[in-house]
Amino acid sequence: MDSFDNTHITALTELINHAVQEVIAEYAAVGQAVPTLHSLEPGPFQLPAETPARLRKAIKIIEAACAQLTYTVSPPGSVMLNKALEHGEAACLSVVTEARIADLLLNQPEGLPAMKLASLTGLHAGRLTRILRLLATKHCFKEVKPGVFANNRLSVKLVSSDPTSALVLQRTDDGLLASAYLNKTMAKDDNGIPYQRATGFPYFDFDRQPDGLKRSERFARTMVGWGQIFGKEHFLPQSYPWCDQPPNTTICDVAGGNGFATMALLKAQPHLKVILQDQQPIIDRAQELWREKHPSAVQKKHVQFVPFDFFKTPPAGDCDIYYLSFILHDWQDHECKIILNNIRKAMKPNSRLIIHEIVLRNALVDMNMNGHTSDSCFDIAPRPLLPNYGVARARTYELDIAMMTLLGSQERTLPEYIDLCSQCGLKFIKIYEAGEMDLLEFIPVCQA
Repeated sequence: MDSFDNTHITALTELINHAVQEVIAEYAAVGQAVPTLHSLEPGPFQLPAETPARLRKAIKIIEAACAQLTYTVSPPGSVMLNKALEHGEAACLSVVTEARIADLLLNQPEGLPAMKLASLTGLHAGRLTRILRLLATKHCFKEVKPGVFANNRLSVKLVSSDPTSALVLQRTDDGLLASAYLNKTMAKDDNGIPYQRATGFPYFDFDRQPDGLKRSERFARTMVGWGQIFGKEHFLPQSYPWCDQPPNTTICDVAGGNGFATMALLKAQPHLKVILQDQQPIIDRAQELWREKHPSAVQKKHVQFVPFDFFKTPPAGDCDIYYLSFILHDWQDHECKIILNNIRKAMKPNSRLIIHEIVLRNALVDMNMNGHTSDSCFDIAPRPLLPNYGVARARTYELDIAMMTLLGSQERTLPEYIDLCSQCGLKFIKIYEAGEMDLLEFIPVCQA
């Protein structure tokens, strides 16, 4: 590079400028201006599922390019210190979300003094003022007068009725606690799980934990929050050629919980059928939900409810497609193999397995991904951005660390999924991008 060549930063500004025009155009198409941070109007694009593909891509480019430009021009020490200090912001989010500060500021456009908020919540007034001032500086809440704070379009996501608030609490409570013990479990012979090291309990062992009921209820709402942000129910019907499947194609939703994802699929593609499988108490709750939300599928027997345990028995046989969503990332490889081997036992020669998970991309173009280049499998960011969109996809890598610290499990790359499934008699066919998650298609390997 020439000593006077600045194209690495001018290219970033060009990407930002172009993407901003794309954002403006998408809002203009629905007759609106791009809302300011201080606007409390919900706007048309609150969730990925409500956001057009062109706008989603423009947002990714802006997020990635702005962060890369900032890190390029800022003193490296300042950047690294800012990163190390981010745990403080997370801790502050935990305080205000637990105290329901955003709820108290609803319908208070002029804001409330931090002293008043402290009185209403029983918190220390001086500390709460400092916490809200930091968050306002990071654009969550706004300081309308010295020591007086109001909601903005970010802080309203912390209102207790919004599942995002449960997700924020889970990450800033359980997540911070577990991550504090990560370094203590990094020795090569240490198989300890940070959360278990911190608390003495496995993460999902809610019944034995002192505040287990609260954690269990919060986790259920957390999963709703993840589902909204990742748009699983929205992207599943549109990311795979379901319309090409013959009538009465049967999908086994393996450990599908309440079946919300496949319910959305049946509503979009009523020619399909679903067998929903999970443990008995979950199946009982799922039947109630389906009778309420999609009664015609129950009445027409387009959905069946079959209890099972994926560690003990194979799922239902004679299904055309086996759908496994957000399950494998909870388990280590040896446990995943039990699940996958049981599915493989149930599959017909022409059955397919669809794995719906986050697939991590490398931060470079990998030209040897088990015969599949990253260029051919994934949307590659325009240069000079990192090919995986850098900060714009950082949430998926953060979730990988969350799996490590809470469960001792992981998100996986495409080669890792291909290798894991090949050990269970499954051959990779294709990957379909589905928002921040992906659909991985496998078929059974014919046995001689």
